[in-house]
Amino acid sequence: MGILVMSWPFGIAVGQIGHEWIAEFAGWRWTFFAASIYCAAGAVALFGYYRAPPDLAATVQVTVSWLSRRELYLTLIAALVWGVFNAGYIVYLNFGPLMLEADGLGAIEAAAVISIGSWLMIFSGTACGQISDRIKMPNLVLTVCMIGAMASLALLAVSGAGVAVSLGFGLIGMAPAGVIMVLTTEAMSPERRAFGMGVFLSAYFLINAVAPPIAGWIYDTTNDPFSPIIFGIVLFGLVIVTNVWFRMAQRKDAPSLS
Repeated sequence: MGILVMSWPFGIAVGQIGHEWIAEFAGWRWTFFAASIYCAAGAVALFGYYRAPPDLAATVQVTVSWLSRRELYLTLIAALVWGVFNAGYIVYLNFGPLMLEADGLGAIEAAAVISIGSWLMIFSGTACGQISDRIKMPNLVLTVCMIGAMASLALLAVSGAGVAVSLGFGLIGMAPAGVIMVLTTEAMSPERRAFGMGVFLSAYFLINAVAPPIAGWIYDTTNDPFSPIIFGIVLFGLVIVTNVWFRMAQRKDAPSLS
């Protein structure tokens, strides 16, 4: 899951640098054209090159129309964990550059510095998943990483700390993305996962639709780019809380998901 999820910060890191440059020199509308080209290329790659695993056809497929009540409950909590995690990341992406610009950097330079965290996530996410699998302590791994994320955001208040913040955020703070995504496999049985992932992602997108306007409202109200950063710190703290909620719900009357 760590390897799979790391395609997401790669696209963000490319967009942070590329879209900022395109907007600066060609206008903001061209960034949407560029994003459309990425989507078209992804669709071509999927339909042209993806092949199902050889043993998949031999697997008995069971059609299930809905999740059980318990699976739905766990899936929604897992979506909440993933949603607040991503919401914190979005706050970092949007207001981290403003903090660096207030510190004297230009817009493109500030975006490039903040993008370091996304580039590092490509590697740290995979490594973190490997560590979690080996030591069998995903909750500890997640908690330590979230403390690292909160500390990194707090350091944005320190003048000249932009690169150090991005290094810490990318290497530690955002590393447990795969660890969080694995919650989906624990929330639902294999034969329900295609439908269940649709439920999971729908709930996740709803959560992410709420967080950016709140961060923007905080910024507009205070006119201080560090105020939404504090909101981001709170969001990463909520990742720990919602993960504990998931584990408690998972243990309560825990029948087999099969």
